Amino acid sequence: MTDPTARAPDAPAAPDAPMEVAPPATLDALEERLSRPTGGVRAVLGRYQGDVVLLGAGGKMGLSLARMVRRALDELGGVQADRRVVAVSRFGDPVARRAFDAAGVETIAADLLDRRAVAALPDAPLVVYMAGLKFGTADAPARMWATNTVAPLLAAERYARSRIVAFSTGNVYPRTAAPGRGAAEDHPLTPAGEYANACVARERVLEWACERSATPLALVRLSYAVDLRYGVLVDIAQKVLRREPVDVRTGWVNVIWQGDANAQALQAFARCDVPAFAINVTGPDALPVAEIARRFGQRFKRQPVMVGLVAPDALLSDTSLAQRLFGPPTVPTARLIDWVGAWLEAGNPTLGRPTKFEVRDGKY
Repeated sequence: MTDPTARAPDAPAAPDAPMEVAPPATLDALEERLSRPTGGVRAVLGRYQGDVVLLGAGGKMGLSLARMVRRALDELGGVQADRRVVAVSRFGDPVARRAFDAAGVETIAADLLDRRAVAALPDAPLVVYMAGLKFGTADAPARMWATNTVAPLLAAERYARSRIVAFSTGNVYPRTAAPGRGAAEDHPLTPAGEYANACVARERVLEWACERSATPLALVRLSYAVDLRYGVLVDIAQKVLRREPVDVRTGWVNVIWQGDANAQALQAFARCDVPAFAINVTGPDALPVAEIARRFGQRFKRQPVMVGLVAPDALLSDTSLAQRLFGPPTVPTARLIDWVGAWLEAGNPTLGRPTKFEVRDGKY
């Protein structure tokens, strides 16, 4: 079936300039790098016509992802620059909303659990679904299940004629042997904990709704994106700086620069399919938590304090497919560790939102 949103591919984009080795030193520099579109992003967005809607864009990744879309379309120029980019969220914080407006991204305040509000959203051939609820859900399981199941169903029904890239999580997998390659996309989804199972339900609801309406869908199973203001590396570095104990029971992690996660997610538009296409998005390496702590200890000239016995398993994802399709991340892990260290040494701001990566009972 011909995709009405697609057009003939453009000539290959010019190669990207290498990502600078020096860390971003200011908030503006950080935001610029997080939202810098790659040639792959420009090529994929250039293949399609029409506007782009981001649902649930008020979270940690929403602004940089929306800015990346806006920048890519502007860089493509011509009629592509006239396409709208629309961010949808409850937008309880007016300052956060103004940041989208300043970036040339339109905003709509809407509750994605409100059927009428969702029905009133603008049409768009390309939709990024980002909504979810994780932290604090141990005490509010009903709200968590509604957010992770009812909201995606309403979105899939509203955008049944679109291509949908939906963010999922590596938490849908069970823990696998560590160190190791981790779970590939065909691994059984049998995780521990109510939150993780609600995330499996989110995928299943989207799959069911999209198959019923023949809506092309891509599921992006993201694990631990790092913005220098938050992420697993920030959690570990801050504990070392504060001389707080680092829990190493979950002894291995995958991480990825958020700019790379944004770029890979947007390139997944070209992979949307019926049945749904799933892809793991994270860094290629299983990193030992204790070694990360030691590296920060060397940088900060502090002896890290570690507690717990390293377990033989961890939540790890195999990114062989993503590397084959998109290439390796532009920011290697070692550089990302250096950037986090430099950011914190400079006294730059953080978000104060720990990832709780060390949790092993699935309760967040």
